Amino acid sequence: MIDFIQMLLSGVAVGSSYALMGLAMVLIYKTSEVVNFAQGEMALVSVFMTYLVLAFHGWPFHLAFPAALIFSFFLGCFLEWAVLRRAKTPNILSMIIITIGIEMILLGLVSWKFGADPKTLPFPIGPYDAFLVGDLFISHLEIMTLVLALVIMVSLFLFLRYTRFGMAMKATQQNPVAARLMGIRVNRILMVTWGISAGVGGIAGLLIAPTVMSPFMMWDPMLKGFAGAVLGGMTSLPGAVAGAYIVGVVENLFGGYVSTEFKSVVAFVIIVVVLCVKPSGLLARHYVKKV
Repeated sequence: MIDFIQMLLSGVAVGSSYALMGLAMVLIYKTSEVVNFAQGEMALVSVFMTYLVLAFHGWPFHLAFPAALIFSFFLGCFLEWAVLRRAKTPNILSMIIITIGIEMILLGLVSWKFGADPKTLPFPIGPYDAFLVGDLFISHLEIMTLVLALVIMVSLFLFLRYTRFGMAMKATQQNPVAARLMGIRVNRILMVTWGISAGVGGIAGLLIAPTVMSPFMMWDPMLKGFAGAVLGGMTSLPGAVAGAYIVGVVENLFGGYVSTEFKSVVAFVIIVVVLCVKPSGLLARHYVKKV
């Protein structure tokens, strides 16, 4: 029983990282219906820029962390403005392919600049700083990730529901032409959304980096976050979070009781099953766009 509870707690902890990545992807999808496969590498660049200023320029962490979030925001804004917006006669498929191209470029730049060897991020909380509750091992970093994921989810939900900018984001997704006619600056909405999404992904990357830091560190969390978002619903923030926790718990239990080598397959099985059975996800509403 203790082993089951420990695996359950570990699944919730890792699901928090997936939830942050899922939230970041849902933000962009809610605005433009584009799945951003560059989400992980955008966070990767922010993590390695933080490593650069901490390890080589001697910045204190309390300055490096907010600077990383600001950098993430402007990186997301820049990529939307400089790349996505320049696409000629864009459609959903071409935009997704562009995000894959951005992913490869950012990954190549990080690998070229920092090399493929694992690094150690000078983080104030180590991955093995923990306390025991009976026979259960609970990491301080896991608790921080869980709390931040829930706080960010609630903040984004309130932001999208009760602010003019949040309503403008919904209008931009549903009908960009009508949104423009109503005076909404669609291009600015898209750019800022990419910036916010990059900031959320950057937080996820900084929380993952103390455990593993290499050029390929964000590939797995990004795919698992995407799986969670598909499971919960790509247009639902609570759904993306719930789906990410389900993915984290299920893959952890699968690894503990069935096979560690194949536990990563679980996320992709979930994507296939959900898309076949309930394409809109568990918590998202299915809507038909009138043209």
